[in-house]
Amino acid sequence: MSSDRLTSKVYFASDFHLGAGGKEASRSREKVIVAWLESISADARTLYLVGDVFDYWFEYQWSIPKGYVRLLGMLARMIDAGIAVHFLKGNHDMWVYDYFTDEIGMQVHEEEVLATMGGKRFYIAHGDGLGEGERNYKIVRSVLRNSGMQKLYSRLHPSWGLRLMKVMSARSRSRHGAPKSSVHDLPIAYANQYLKNHEVDYFIMGHRHEPMDYLLANGRSRYLNLGDWLTHCTYAVWDGTDVRLTQFKSQT
Repeated sequence: MSSDRLTSKVYFASDFHLGAGGKEASRSREKVIVAWLESISADARTLYLVGDVFDYWFEYQWSIPKGYVRLLGMLARMIDAGIAVHFLKGNHDMWVYDYFTDEIGMQVHEEEVLATMGGKRFYIAHGDGLGEGERNYKIVRSVLRNSGMQKLYSRLHPSWGLRLMKVMSARSRSRHGAPKSSVHDLPIAYANQYLKNHEVDYFIMGHRHEPMDYLLANGRSRYLNLGDWLTHCTYAVWDGTDVRLTQFKSQT
């Protein structure tokens, strides 16, 4: 990693779902992600990981899920070099606590992040459970985010707790079958409603797995969905003037 970094850009990515698809597929995907992180390290000043970095995650007091050492090592190098890395909890990795903060200095966020960069206002969120609809999902989400529920789950031995979480995460992904034509309807409706009372230039979200750059109803603000790294390998970058959605072409 170069010591004479330009530190001019902000990057956004989500939905790596590391751990999904079996050990070999996950490790192959991790290597691609690390190659991308290496490629942006020269000019990144900030990186936002916008949820579902892991397909399942639960931190016990003395144990965490195995693996991901390449990713975590790369993120540690970036943070040590002065790049701010933000982690927004997704619906698959909402049970992240203080491990990433204590070990590598990552900034972990429970909910959305509101940020101003270059005079532009950003609303950054994983994007699950927003606005109207998805009532059953929101009930399940509120239960899983409950601190009492999390303490109860922590009573399970890690061998059982992490195995059960892996099964539940796989089932959750299999239920996300909305047609591509309607997959963004809820976040777009939410963004348009939010704009009635707030000023936002860019809504940056993940969760939907389909990359999208959409002009909202006011004719100025945009909703961008980051896609995923299971299929698309897409991310967004803010260069100080505009946000661009692009795809990483791996050489590996």
